[in-house]
Amino acid sequence: MSKKSTLVICLAVAMSMQAQAQKKATPAKKTATTAASAKGQQGSTRLIEKVTRKPGELKIPYEKYQLPNGLTVVVHEDHSDPIVHVDVTYHVGSGREEVGKSGFAHFFEHMMFQGSDNVADEEHFKIVSEAGGTLNGTTNRDRTNYFETMPSNQLETAIWLEADRMGFLLDAVTQQKFEVQRETVKNERGQRVDNAPYGLSYEKTSAALYPYGHPYSWTTIGYIEDLNRVNVNDLKNFFLRWYGPNNATLTVGGDVTPEQVVKLAEKYFGSIPKGPEVRNQKLPAPVLAQDRYVSYEDNVRFPSLTITFPTVPSNHPDEPALDVLSRIIGGGRTSIIYQNMVKTQKANSAGAYHSTSELAGEFTLTARVLPTQNLADAEKQLRESMAEFEKRGVTDEDIERYKASYESGMVNSLSSVSGKTSMLAAYQTFTGNPNYLTKEMQAVNSVTKADVQRVYNQYLKGKKAVLLSVVPKGKSDLIAKADNFKVDATGYKAPADQYSGLKYTKATDAFDRSKRPAAGANPVITVPPFWKEQLSNGIKVIGAKSDEVPTVTLLFTLQGGHKLEAHDPSKAGLASMTASMLNESSQKFTSEEISTQLEKLGSSISFGSGAESMTVQVSSQVKNLDATLALLEERMFRPRFDATEFDRLKKQRLEAIKNQSTQPTTVADNVYNKMLYGEGNIRAVPVVGTVKTVENISLEDVKKFYNDYFSPSVTNLVIVGDTDQKQIMSKLAFLNTWKPKPVNMPADTKLAGIDKTKIFIVDKEKAAQSEIRIGYMALPYDATGEYYKANLMNYVLGGAFNSRINLNLREDKGYTYGARSGFSGTEEAGPFTASAGVRSNASDASVVEFMKEIKRFREEGITDAELAFMKNAIGQSDARRYETSFQKAAFLNNMLRYNLTPDYVAKQNEILQNITKEEINALAKKYLPVDNMSIMLVGDKAAIKPGLEKLGYDVVELDPDGAPVAPAAAAAPVDVKKEEPKKGRKPKDTVGRTF
Repeated sequence: MSKKSTLVICLAVAMSMQAQAQKKATPAKKTATTAASAKGQQGSTRLIEKVTRKPGELKIPYEKYQLPNGLTVVVHEDHSDPIVHVDVTYHVGSGREEVGKSGFAHFFEHMMFQGSDNVADEEHFKIVSEAGGTLNGTTNRDRTNYFETMPSNQLETAIWLEADRMGFLLDAVTQQKFEVQRETVKNERGQRVDNAPYGLSYEKTSAALYPYGHPYSWTTIGYIEDLNRVNVNDLKNFFLRWYGPNNATLTVGGDVTPEQVVKLAEKYFGSIPKGPEVRNQKLPAPVLAQDRYVSYEDNVRFPSLTITFPTVPSNHPDEPALDVLSRIIGGGRTSIIYQNMVKTQKANSAGAYHSTSELAGEFTLTARVLPTQNLADAEKQLRESMAEFEKRGVTDEDIERYKASYESGMVNSLSSVSGKTSMLAAYQTFTGNPNYLTKEMQAVNSVTKADVQRVYNQYLKGKKAVLLSVVPKGKSDLIAKADNFKVDATGYKAPADQYSGLKYTKATDAFDRSKRPAAGANPVITVPPFWKEQLSNGIKVIGAKSDEVPTVTLLFTLQGGHKLEAHDPSKAGLASMTASMLNESSQKFTSEEISTQLEKLGSSISFGSGAESMTVQVSSQVKNLDATLALLEERMFRPRFDATEFDRLKKQRLEAIKNQSTQPTTVADNVYNKMLYGEGNIRAVPVVGTVKTVENISLEDVKKFYNDYFSPSVTNLVIVGDTDQKQIMSKLAFLNTWKPKPVNMPADTKLAGIDKTKIFIVDKEKAAQSEIRIGYMALPYDATGEYYKANLMNYVLGGAFNSRINLNLREDKGYTYGARSGFSGTEEAGPFTASAGVRSNASDASVVEFMKEIKRFREEGITDAELAFMKNAIGQSDARRYETSFQKAAFLNNMLRYNLTPDYVAKQNEILQNITKEEINALAKKYLPVDNMSIMLVGDKAAIKPGLEKLGYDVVELDPDGAPVAPAAAAAPVDVKKEEPKKGRKPKDTVGRTF
C-alpha cells in the first residue's frame, strides 16, 4: 500500500498471519513426487492451493506447493512471451542482525554470487548473461531475494544455479573472496551513503527513532566499523542460520507449466536439508517520550528537515488510511504542504510519505528550504500544515483519488512476468498467502474518511517524533533546534545466541550436479506486429496492440529540445523551462485541478525535454482514456503560461543548478560533456542551463519557443496498449487541428578535438570517492553499421558484468562498486565513455587499470571464448526485448526516429552471428584511441593529485564549471595512504543495479 513503486519489495504483514493463511488454504489433490523424497527428507511434495483468474479480475493465477524440506514453490503460468522469471526469496534481511554485526544480510547477498561447489567464480553472471538473461539480488530490512529473467528454454539452468548456492555454497567461500566483497560493499556504501548529499539522513533518523539494539536502528548497508570487524566464519554462520529451504520461497513465472517447475524443484532443491527453525519476529512500536532533535552537517546546498513519526507495520489495518493521510498532507501538487511551502517558495521541495516494513512503519514530513532559511521556520510550517489538515478534514474526492491511483499502480506493476512473479514472492514470504493482493485491494477499497481522521489522531496529533536537521557545512546555526538526543545502550540486553552449534550438511543426490543442464530448444522470437500512419500535418504515428494489461501508453517526441537553443546559447535551458511550464496550468484548469483529475483517473501526463528532443508521455487505463486525452489536448494546445508559475519555476531551477556543485556525479557528467563537445557547442552546456543562461530567460522567451518549435512537423507519436489503430486514431482526431510550422534545426557544430591523452581533475574536498570519466567523441548511431558493431566489440571490454573492466576494477581489485564502458551516439556523433566511482585512495590505480584494459583490448583483441560469449549473450537476449509496453514503445520509437526498416532486427542478428574475430579486433584498433582520450576525475584533489601526477600524463586542474584553474603556489607534499590491491572476485549487487 505504501510506496507502490516498491510494492514488490516492501509488502509485509504481522507475524501471526502466515500460520493463519496456511490454515485457511484449501488442501487440493496431492501431486506425485519424483526426487522429492530424496535422502534425509520425509513425505512428498504437496499441492497447497491453485488460484485461477476470471476475465477482468485483478488477480495473479498460480499454483502453490511445498517440498518435504519446507521449500515453498509458487508457479505462475504465462505463455504470452517466451521468457521465464525465477525468484528465490529468503525471509532474512538486516532485521535479523545484531548489534555490532550490521550489514551481514547485504554482505551475504554479495557472497552468494561468488560461486558454489558446481558453479565457478564469476560463472553465475556469465552463465545467465550468455543465455540471454539478466539477474541480480537485493536486500532490505526484511528479506533477501535473488532472481534471473531468461529465455524459457533456460528454466532448468536457472533452477540449477539457485539450488547450488542454497545447498552447496560454503566450501566455495574463501578468505580471498570475502576480502574483495568486503571492499565492494564498502565501495557501495561510499557511493550510496558517504559520498552522496543527504546520504546519512536515514541512518541518523533510524538510530534516533528505534531503541538501541532494535534491528531497524541501523540501515541495511551497515556500518563501516561492523564491516571491518566481521570475519569469514561470521558470514558462514549467517548462511547456516537463515539460508535453509524452510526459510525460502521459490517463485517461477512465465512460459512454464507447474508440472515442469515442480519436477525441477524436486530434483535440484529436494535433497537440501532443512535449516534451523525460523520464527516470525514481532517487536513493539517505538515509544518517544519527547521530540528527539538530531542534526549533522553535510556537503549540501539546501538545509533539510525531516520529521518522522512511528506508525504501523506493513499490512496493518491502519496502513491504507495512513497512506491516504500522507497524500492529503504532502503527496503532490494539491497537498497541503505543497501549497503552503513549495508553491509559496518557502521551500525548494517538501512533502510527506508513509513507508512500512515488516516490524514497523514511519510517517515522514520533509522539507528542503532555500540556503539561508532556518529549519526552525520549516518545522513551524510543517506543523502548521498538520494543523491545517485538522481544520480541512477528509473529502470524498481524497478517497476517490487514492483508490484510483492505487488501482492504476497495481495494474502497471502486473505488466511484466517479473513484476507478477516478484509480487507473488513477496506476498508469500510475508503473509503466507500469494493471493494477498485480493485482501489488500479489499483493505484499500474499505478506507473511509473517518478512518483517515482517526489515524491522524492516533499516530500524529500530539505525538512525538524524530526531527533531523541536515545543514551545509559551517551552518549549524540553521538547525531546527539544538540536539537533545544521543543513542543510549543503557538497559540493552543482547539476544540469545542463535549461531552456536550450526553445522554444514550437504545434500546427497542420485545425479551429477556438476553437469550443467542442457538448454531446451531456442524459443521462436518475432518482432511485435505494428502499424503506421502519417497525419496531414506531418505527425508520424506508429503503434502496436498489447492487451496483457488494460492500459494505453502514448509517447510524443518532438525533434529539437536543447539542440534548438544553439540559435541563442545565451538562453540555454529554455527548452527544459518550456516543458516545465507545460506541466503547469492550462487556460481552462489550474495545475492543481489537472493533477486532481489525473489522480481520479489513475492517469499521468508529463512533458520533458532532453538533449535532442522534447517529449510528452501519457499513461491511462483503457476505461479512462477519453477523459485523459481531453486533458492532454488542454495541456498541449492551451497552456496558460502564468507569470507567477514561471517565476517560481525559474527560482527553483536556479537553485537546483547551484545545488549541482554538491553532487559529484552531476559535476563529473557536466564537466566531461564540456570537455567532449568544446566551447560553442550547445551540448557542452547542461540541458537545464547554467545560472547565467537561465537568468536570461523570460516568460516571453518561453512563449516564443513554444510557438516556434512546438510543431507537428517534427513530431513522432508511438502508441502501445490495449487498443487497435482505428479506435485510438479516432480518439486522437483533435491532433489534426494542430497547425504545422517550419522548424529550423541548427547546423552541426564542429566538435572539440583531443591532441593527446591528459588527466583533468575537479576538486571535491574530502570526497570519499572519485568519479572517473575516460573517453572521446566517437560516432553517430547506426542500427546496422559501425556504431552497432562497435558496441558488439565493447561488450566484453566494458558492456557486461563479466566484462574485462568490471572484473578487474570491482572483482579483482575491489576498487569500485561497478565499472563500465560503452558508445552512446544519436543522430550526431556521441562519446565512447569508460566510467566508475572508485575509492579515493585507489584513484590513480583505477586510472592505470582502466587504461591498461582498454590498451590491452586494442592491441591483443578478443579471444575465441569472449567472441562466443558475446554472440550468445546478445543473440539470445531477444526473448526479453518486447515483453512490456515500455519495451515495445522504445522499439517502435527507435524505428521512427532513425527511419529504420522493419527487418533491421534481422539484419542485426545476421551481423552478430557472422561477425569475425578479425572484424572485432579491427574495430578495437579503430575506436579505442588510447593516446587521444580525456581522463577526468572529480575527487579530493589533495588526496588524489600526487598519485595521478606519477602516471606520465599531463595533469590539468578544472573548476566545477570545467574552466582551467590557475596554478597555485607550491605546497608541501601530501602523504597519500594507499591500500594494496585486493585479490579475488565478486557479483552483482543490491538495492540498485550496477549495469
